[in-house]
Amino acid sequence: MSAIPESPPRSWAEVDLSGIRHNLAIARKLSGQGIMAVVKASAYGHGLEAVAGALEQEEITFFGVANVGEARRLSEAGVQTPIYLLGGTFPSEREEVIAHHWLPCLNTMEEARHFDQLARHGGTVVEAHLTVDTGMGRGGFLPSDAPAALEAIRSLPGIRISGLGSHLPSADEDPAFTRSQFDQFDNLVESLPRRKELKHIHLANSAGLLGYQSRTTTLARPGLLLYGVSPLREHEADLRNVMSLKSRIALIRDLPSGHGISYGRTFVTTRPTKVGTIGIGYGDGYPRTLPDHTPEVFVRGRRVPLLGRVTMDQVMADLSDCPDCCPGDEVELFGPNIPVQEVARKAGTIAWELFTGITPRVERVYSG
Repeated sequence: MSAIPESPPRSWAEVDLSGIRHNLAIARKLSGQGIMAVVKASAYGHGLEAVAGALEQEEITFFGVANVGEARRLSEAGVQTPIYLLGGTFPSEREEVIAHHWLPCLNTMEEARHFDQLARHGGTVVEAHLTVDTGMGRGGFLPSDAPAALEAIRSLPGIRISGLGSHLPSADEDPAFTRSQFDQFDNLVESLPRRKELKHIHLANSAGLLGYQSRTTTLARPGLLLYGVSPLREHEADLRNVMSLKSRIALIRDLPSGHGISYGRTFVTTRPTKVGTIGIGYGDGYPRTLPDHTPEVFVRGRRVPLLGRVTMDQVMADLSDCPDCCPGDEVELFGPNIPVQEVARKAGTIAWELFTGITPRVERVYSG
């Protein structure tokens, strides 16, 4: 009996790893600093191990992850680049952090004392960075408390502070506040005793490194821009598209005027309409869009509008002006022809959420 052929995926995400390397080079050129490549949330939905593998030989300073589960995956994949934990840790996680030499950021004295206790008990020293809260409100020491906290932690024999960082909450929305945040951060760093012991000074995310300058930082933390999207429009042309979300037309049907399309009958045809059913939906991470914000998809070299509500597994498109379309034709949901920012805007969300919301049943296909 002959082998049964495996069907191609109904929906898939093409990921161009050479595009990530190109965008990394842009980040390096613009920042002139070391790079912490932010690969949290499975590299913004692009695939943690694949993206880390593509960047491992690029001599970046750190991989930035959100939690110990992501750090563990990188370690198990054989990554040699130091791994930095961008957020606070649970007490039950800290022993594993020390054992694997992952770098934590310290947000409270409780965290610091616990790390010190565990490190001394294990006969080692944990390298860590101090986090300063300059306006994000998510974690870290207030700027007024940071100098004393730094000196107190330096006195703990189980901890070596090698860096200091903060985070920008609105670099893509509020330039005045962000400039004041850079000034506050730089003033703090310049006032610290034994400043040269702090090898890694970091503040800028993607928008921060694209739009602002620091007097003191040595490290930038690009995330979104690595994946081909600029949070500041003036830099969009510099970056290469990395992910293209695709599916195929499953069915093409001719429907009469006055026929409803999808749940709720929010769209009713006003003319005879050629309707294509496409094999992707919100179960794959394609978003339900806002009323009156009809998204488009790209097929056979042209844009066509979607019709009615996005369902869990399928969407419908108006192919009336695309008479050459056939079942099996490839459809781009976002990518070089349909920018992900456009889809996000029409869905009332952001590119970050779209990327990270692409579900596991969407196969990632890598090139470059």
